[in-house]
Amino acid sequence: MSQKAGLGETLIKVLLTLLYGIPLLWILLTSLKPSSLVFDKASMFVFTPSLDAYANALNSELFTALRQSILIAVGTTALVLLIAVPAAYGLARTRGWLVAILLGALIVLQMLPQTATVIPLFQLFGSWSLLDSLGGVILADAALLTPFAIILLRPFFRTVPIELEEAAAIDGTARLGTFLRIALPVARNGVATTGTIVFLLAWGEFLYAVNFFLSPGTYPLSALLAQQVSAFGIDWPGLMALAVLTAVPILIVYSFSYRLLRDGLTVGAVK
Repeated sequence: MSQKAGLGETLIKVLLTLLYGIPLLWILLTSLKPSSLVFDKASMFVFTPSLDAYANALNSELFTALRQSILIAVGTTALVLLIAVPAAYGLARTRGWLVAILLGALIVLQMLPQTATVIPLFQLFGSWSLLDSLGGVILADAALLTPFAIILLRPFFRTVPIELEEAAAIDGTARLGTFLRIALPVARNGVATTGTIVFLLAWGEFLYAVNFFLSPGTYPLSALLAQQVSAFGIDWPGLMALAVLTAVPILIVYSFSYRLLRDGLTVGAVK
């Protein structure tokens, strides 16, 4: 039975590797081909590699978009955690019907289509002079991701032993001190896990960026990719080279945070 289970697990891993690995391989190979060989079946794997697409992609526009993406992702993550961490702690320590109502509201906000918020936010940011600015996009992304972060963080704070907080309260520690000295350090894995996920989501966010940045020269990487598709056709090697370069920072972040994400999402704040 154990051998069959091991074989089934191996087959699933192989299937998932093929499912996700083949498209990535196609992207990488396409980025190294000239345009004339992109759809040539005879040159699918055998061709003379060229770095021209990467040389064309590495320009000032790319680095401007990279800076914008970094600022948006970091700013969104900081703002989301600033709001979500105390909110999740409050929901974890509160009992009664009000918590059920608030959690239900957060779930409803998660179900709201992102496209339904674009026009109201555009009008609101226009009145606040936040269009074509990093602040507007960061604020919009934070509003989108904060309900998700609160829902994800609440179970981590619920696993913090209440006895630790009661002991701190007996010693005269105020509620804020208990939160900062007891609950937050114990739930740090959950906070770091949530922050990493929010960063990855904010990095790839597209809809708000193309609508709230009025100047194409200020687009982040996600929107810069869309500019490769034009009325004159698609530069496939250029598009794939830009996709590879865009994925490199995410790959670095994921490589360093893989163990944190795995342990945080499966184990929780306290074993």
